[in-house]
Amino acid sequence: MSGFEMGLLLFAVTLLAIMLRMPVGLAMLFVGGLGYVLLVGWDPLIKTLNNSTYSRFSSYTLSVVPLFLLMGQFATKAGLNRALFRAASAWFGYMRGGLAIASVGGCAMFGAICGSSLATAATMSQVALPEMRRYRYSDALSTGTLAAGGTLGILIPPSVILVIYAVYTEQSIGHLFLAALVPGIIATVGYMIVVAVYVRLAPEAAPAVPRASWREKLMSLQEIWPTALVFVLVVGGIYLGWFSPTEGAAIGAAAVGLLAVAVGGMRWRGLRECLVDTAETTALIFLILMGAEIFNAFLALTQMPQELGQVVLGLDAPPLLIIAAMLLIYILLGCVMDALAMVLLTMPVFYPIVSSLDLGLTPDQVGVWFGILALMAVEMGMITPPFGLNIFVINAMADDVPMNHTFKGVLPFVVSDIVRLAIIVLVPATALYLPGMM
Repeated sequence: MSGFEMGLLLFAVTLLAIMLRMPVGLAMLFVGGLGYVLLVGWDPLIKTLNNSTYSRFSSYTLSVVPLFLLMGQFATKAGLNRALFRAASAWFGYMRGGLAIASVGGCAMFGAICGSSLATAATMSQVALPEMRRYRYSDALSTGTLAAGGTLGILIPPSVILVIYAVYTEQSIGHLFLAALVPGIIATVGYMIVVAVYVRLAPEAAPAVPRASWREKLMSLQEIWPTALVFVLVVGGIYLGWFSPTEGAAIGAAAVGLLAVAVGGMRWRGLRECLVDTAETTALIFLILMGAEIFNAFLALTQMPQELGQVVLGLDAPPLLIIAAMLLIYILLGCVMDALAMVLLTMPVFYPIVSSLDLGLTPDQVGVWFGILALMAVEMGMITPPFGLNIFVINAMADDVPMNHTFKGVLPFVVSDIVRLAIIVLVPATALYLPGMM
């Protein structure tokens, strides 16, 4: 069996193991290790485990991951999800479908300090879902909005997936964060437009809500200005070169931690819970990273990515058609796989192919642009029926809502995602303009 054939076979075995519910990190580690042994033996594998994993995990850049995760934990303890939803509700709640629009806005703002789609969906649902039910919003609209809004957590920076992508493709974290800003804004506005159209076609889905007074609106802003300040400080500081992404994450975590103490009343027990949860999540992410490191080393030995790239280029297909096929694969995989695991699993195969395409962009621009496209496709997969992970998270929070209602409610948001993805594919400057100004 040639290296190319072995690479394809064990790649398929890895996907099968993941679909059979084997932990993603272990699947990549075991299958990649097996392939490595079959090709070159045990001793080279032991040396790779000793050298490669240490050099990867000792990377200063990766320390940004637990810091951003800790910032998200502190944000939850500070009750920022409640403050953000109250503010969005005060300003938009009176509109038809206003509570759903406020939920999208709250998800976008919480995603700016969380960085996780599932965490954003689950946390905002605790606040927004009871309010929408109190005002008799339809189950389809309320659960569909929260499932879609949760995906903003991995798109609007800071994003843990973008950090990992930057490390493995040797791209600038700051450039990727800036590149995600405009698509994030487009996504937020697009979701709000979906709600506005939805409630005009089905007025009974969103009864009217009393208008908030100007006093209530201004008081709501007082509760969220620290959150806005932290976001501007972290992202703006990275953009202006005041500090590195890791330093920005540390400053953000410290600032949100102080907010959790001052506003949320966090004490030693809460701090311990935040640290333990952050450590557990970081360990899971690093297990996936270790598995990806060994799996990528195995694929490099097989030369499968390079040979597959030559095959794809030999098809003489338009570059954008090849990109579209990759994005479709991401969407399909996103229905059943964790976003980070999916990116790490496919990156050694897809990235060499993308880098070799003639797209009229510089290599750095291609790396940043494709990273944003992959992230958006992954995000779409998380709400695409019948297996979108965010849908199952929301359905677990509202277990009395039939799953088909949530599927029905989320479909208009999927249409919005398709339009946004097409915009970024056809007009790369939408994502590349801000990084180009650095």
